[in-house]
Amino acid sequence: MQKTIGVLTAMSVEYRQVAAMLQETETIQSGPQEFLVGKLGESRVVLLQCGIGKTNAASGVTNLIMTFHPDCIISTGVAGGIDAQLDVMDVVIGREVCYHDVYCGDDCDPGQVQGLPRLFSGDPRLVEIATTLETDVHIVPGLICTGDQFITNRDELDVIKGKYPQGLAVDMESGAIAQVCLLWSVPFLSFRIISDTPGVNAHFSQYLNFWDTMADKSFTVTKEFLSRI
Repeated sequence: MQKTIGVLTAMSVEYRQVAAMLQETETIQSGPQEFLVGKLGESRVVLLQCGIGKTNAASGVTNLIMTFHPDCIISTGVAGGIDAQLDVMDVVIGREVCYHDVYCGDDCDPGQVQGLPRLFSGDPRLVEIATTLETDVHIVPGLICTGDQFITNRDELDVIKGKYPQGLAVDMESGAIAQVCLLWSVPFLSFRIISDTPGVNAHFSQYLNFWDTMADKSFTVTKEFLSRI
């Protein structure tokens, strides 16, 4: 039976990178979202540019699950690196995902939504596949921290690292997608390429340079991963 893989990106530039991997594509409209459905190897891939932030991500992945009933969901795209062991173009595999901007009171841990785990776990099988890819790109499994903030300075980064010292990357969508996938019992993994390092000098220039010179090479790792699922 053909496997269906749901893939979400936040921005158009990430979307185009993944769309270029697919063959025999068609566009399907479902509610407010437009999905690109195509083939990658033996699998059917349903691709959505959900938009930036947690609400867009949650809305998009819910629609994708209800409309296409995927076997798994992958959140792919870029993230800011918040750990010294990572460089631009490294890939972080979300073995765990959390919120860095949620507070539900003293009865909950920082980042925890009441009634849910503080850390959302990536699917173990998908984590294993991602961490055993044969590639020249540095792949690191670890914690991705999500919040509705584009982190641009060192003070913001230090607050997040203070809450989650083990955090490797920061983004704006993975936590919301992980939460929805947990509720729907759909295997999930966030697969994030480091595009910049918040808080360093010339941070925005670093981000722009990633798209100018490195994105094509780094997204070949995404293609290899999707082909192996």
